[in-house]
Amino acid sequence: MSSKIIQVNERPPLSQAIPLSIQHMFAMFGASVLVPSVFGIDPAIVLLMNGVGTLLFILITKGRAPAYLGSSFAFLAAGGVVIQKYGFEYAQGGFVAVGICGCILALIVYKFGTNWIDYVLPPAAMGPVVALIGLELASNAASNAGLLDETIDMKNVVVFLITLCVAVFGSILFRKFLAVIPILIAIIAGYVAACIAGIVDFQTVADASFFSLPHFQLAKFNMEAIVTMLPVLLVIASEHIGHQIVTSKVVGRDLLKDPGLHRSLFADNFSTALSGLIGSVPTTTYGENIGVMAMTKVYSVWVIGGAAVFSMVCAFIGKLSALISSIPGPVIGGISFLLYGMIGASGLRILVDAKVDYGKARNQALTAVVFVTGLSGISLNFGGVQLTGMVLACVVGMIMGLLFYIFDKLHWTNDREEEEEVVEASVASSLEKK
Repeated sequence: MSSKIIQVNERPPLSQAIPLSIQHMFAMFGASVLVPSVFGIDPAIVLLMNGVGTLLFILITKGRAPAYLGSSFAFLAAGGVVIQKYGFEYAQGGFVAVGICGCILALIVYKFGTNWIDYVLPPAAMGPVVALIGLELASNAASNAGLLDETIDMKNVVVFLITLCVAVFGSILFRKFLAVIPILIAIIAGYVAACIAGIVDFQTVADASFFSLPHFQLAKFNMEAIVTMLPVLLVIASEHIGHQIVTSKVVGRDLLKDPGLHRSLFADNFSTALSGLIGSVPTTTYGENIGVMAMTKVYSVWVIGGAAVFSMVCAFIGKLSALISSIPGPVIGGISFLLYGMIGASGLRILVDAKVDYGKARNQALTAVVFVTGLSGISLNFGGVQLTGMVLACVVGMIMGLLFYIFDKLHWTNDREEEEEVVEASVASSLEKK
């Protein structure tokens, strides 16, 4: 694969930028459209507001933080409760309230800084938390591909393998510009294979109108609906911090410092509030697109902004969005299989780069408990919000990190490292005497 890196502020030639942007749009499309499908609303308004939110994010972060905003899965449980009881308009009101509270949280972060993250989430905890962002989604990739079905269709397996193999070997073997669009090439190859296998449904494309307008509707507010939704703020804040940290590792620059966590957190939540206000679903930085950046080494906000524009165009061209929607699960699963793994590997990279010493009991305990919490399937319920997976692991890691910090301040911890050095020195002295 090409070693050339396209940095955050670099603007590739248009001939390169267009396929790179399309690659990012394809990466987010499958998961992002799933959320409005679950809520039973028009996907076009979601595609429009994902694009608008992404452009706002780039603007607010001064073009220094590459991120694509797609539909957030964090609101599914609480949103479902509110929709069932009051209707989607009142769920929108909850989205707006959470977004506004997230903006307030961003102002608090601006006031008090981000140094606290190093204390409550040291590398031994942050590494596995970031890894869990990708690892807990692994089953989703397999499920999309049809690999977890009770009866496995070999057509799905073949399409999945073709897509995955083109992406993996393409990232290694492709040269020049092809080396930075292996995801796009893999999607095209997988789609062709799916057409040959006969698992693509073109009826929705035929039925779709050429031009269409997204469905707009204003939010309605109810205090009970808002209270039901507010605990999700903890989920999206944890998710956002994790995504910014893993993106920092990918691009080689601390995005928590520049442009600052307060800017990215504000942009993310402002987009959520605006999106909910006019009829769409909440937005969030997307792991799939982080995986694309990690794999291709293309970090340009111009490319991501181009993907946002394409998403907005798709919102008004019914046949184009229907054609993209026709990409079957095995193709999406094949791509996700690799991209989620790339995020998991980025978490392990945090441990390596920070040179975490697992000779220390605290580091072993932090990593072990965070990993097991995230992968065990246990959950905690607060009202209509369920804490599980990476989010619950992040909360547990923060509590443990904070307790260890307090123990250090109170001098309650045994300095295992100094004890081991004394033992090693004693052993060495005894060997010299012998």
